Amino acid sequence: KFPAEQIKKLGELGFLGMMVDPKYGGSGLDTISYVLAMEEISKVDASVSVVMSVNNSLVCWGLETFGTEEQKQKYLVPLAKGEKLGAFLLSEPEAGSDATSQKTTAEDKGDYYLLNGTKNWITNGGKADTYLVIAQTHAEKKHKGINVLILEKGMPGFTSGKKENKLGM
Repeated sequence: KFPAEQIKKLGELGFLGMMVDPKYGGSGLDTISYVLAMEEISKVDASVSVVMSVNNSLVCWGLETFGTEEQKQKYLVPLAKGEKLGAFLLSEPEAGSDATSQKTTAEDKGDYYLLNGTKNWITNGGKADTYLVIAQTHAEKKHKGINVLILEKGMPGFTSGKKENKLGM
């Protein structure tokens, strides 16, 4: 069972945006503080620490480091405050976590991308609000043609499989 109450509490206490700058709703802590908190949470429940780490290390870090100011305001702030939860979609059935072998594509249609593919083993999958999806946008560039797209739960065409509550490692 997804630990919704515990994750909500972690968000309220600032644990879902630990290293995010306070101007974006984060705690502004250093890496050592983050690692110590992860170790302590892991001692009690390693699955909860994975939920926490995905939101912090993959989703918040990616948005703060590479996102536009508009994306930071729209997505990073509620994620760092623990108001929303993030997921990082890399793994695929045939490729595992090898991004260079993935089959998911995103075709630029001008004012939107047409995203096609299947991702699996997604921590926070069915419970997340914001998804960072790794996709091939320029196949001819091979590994240099891989990009990240931001999806929101409920977007047209977005579906989540039956196993929505992946926990653990």
